[in-house]
Amino acid sequence: MQNKLSIPEIIKQLTEKDTQKVKLAVVDMDGVLRGKVISFEKFKSVAEKNFGFCDVVFGWDAADVAYDNASFTGWHTGYPDTNAVVDPQTFRQIPWENDLPFFLADFRDTQGNDLPICPRSLLKKLIKEAKDEGYLPYFSQEFEWFNFINNGNELYENKFQNIQPLSNGMFGYSILRASQHSNYFHDLFDLLKKFDVPLEGIHTETGPGVYEAAILYSEILEAADRAVLFKTGVKEIAHRHGILPTFMAKFNENLPGCSGHVHQSLWSVDGKQNLFFDKKSKINISPLMESYIAGQLLCLPYILPMYAPTINSYKRLVEGAWAPTTITWAIDNRTTALRVLCGGATSTRLETRVVGSDSNPYLAMAGCLASGLYGIKNKLKLKIAATNGNGYVDKKNGVLPKNLWDATQAMKESDLPATLFGKTFVDHFTGTREWEWRQFSKVVTDWELKRYMEII
Repeated sequence: MQNKLSIPEIIKQLTEKDTQKVKLAVVDMDGVLRGKVISFEKFKSVAEKNFGFCDVVFGWDAADVAYDNASFTGWHTGYPDTNAVVDPQTFRQIPWENDLPFFLADFRDTQGNDLPICPRSLLKKLIKEAKDEGYLPYFSQEFEWFNFINNGNELYENKFQNIQPLSNGMFGYSILRASQHSNYFHDLFDLLKKFDVPLEGIHTETGPGVYEAAILYSEILEAADRAVLFKTGVKEIAHRHGILPTFMAKFNENLPGCSGHVHQSLWSVDGKQNLFFDKKSKINISPLMESYIAGQLLCLPYILPMYAPTINSYKRLVEGAWAPTTITWAIDNRTTALRVLCGGATSTRLETRVVGSDSNPYLAMAGCLASGLYGIKNKLKLKIAATNGNGYVDKKNGVLPKNLWDATQAMKESDLPATLFGKTFVDHFTGTREWEWRQFSKVVTDWELKRYMEII
């Protein structure tokens, strides 16, 4: 973290810098940052108490259309303010906005408790459960995303068609492509580090204008914060270079999709021992890690919308497209749902490859942690054998749901998700995913017009 200051210490520091304004943000169900800029005087008055933030952020979709199936908020409640509380540990300064101070906030209910449907609060609840059991989760997320020339109004006038990529050709790990756009490429690395979102590495991926970045690992809440701020930071930095990035899971049916793989390990609470590592094991993984893997494999079909939350997510989860489709695990195999990296005492970890770049990092990491802990608490044995070779053809343990509706119904109808996350969250979240499906289902697409208009 950039700092471990208290609110009074932060206020003192900002006062000395003659700060005039502060940016506050919260995260909605889709992982989108929603926020406002307030005066420093206003910030001082609310920072140690709370401030009101309209609860519509949990009552509408990514296009600001209000859900008609939510009980928490809606027209029936009048969309009141909900109490939000600044988290001082998220204090950063935005280097591309003249070091504007920035904070994330969490939501509270009327009794002062964490709001059950708040994604960040849900993750904090699971972190407490892990620590109560003696585990300190370390996580990180890596993202792939496409970059396009930002043509402003033309983008909407052309209905998002014929968008020009930042570069042409399929050129993964390209030193040339990175050098050709070096100002943008290096700004991402350097400015994000100043924003306390340090990257382990960044490179081009296979496809026109595709980059991949791995965020440096940290304790899980910080990892999720970094992941959310990474996506927004990339968009803001790119805009200043005339570039439009997208974290859609699948931009084009003929090109690879964009992943948001989550790396994870559990450590002793003092942070000194990686509990996933066991030097006595032939493959260096501990019985605890085996139970963690078993828990994820068991839960995966019932919590998939937390990893693949949009209609578009399932265009990525197809055979032979570098994204998993089966309930599988293996050692260093990029065709399975779970990839075990069994290195040394500090590097042994699990990579959950199902997660897409369009995921809400708080929910994706909550899904990974909760299902892994479920396996440990229930002493699950890893009865599924590691896949040898092509994970796409290893279907003996099942395949993933094919679309958002099927995945959401599996989550809604199983008792397991409520055990992991609580019924209030599951009811609200699955309702939002059903809404997403309904919005898509009523739209007449270009594909339908081209296929049926003249011939049928």
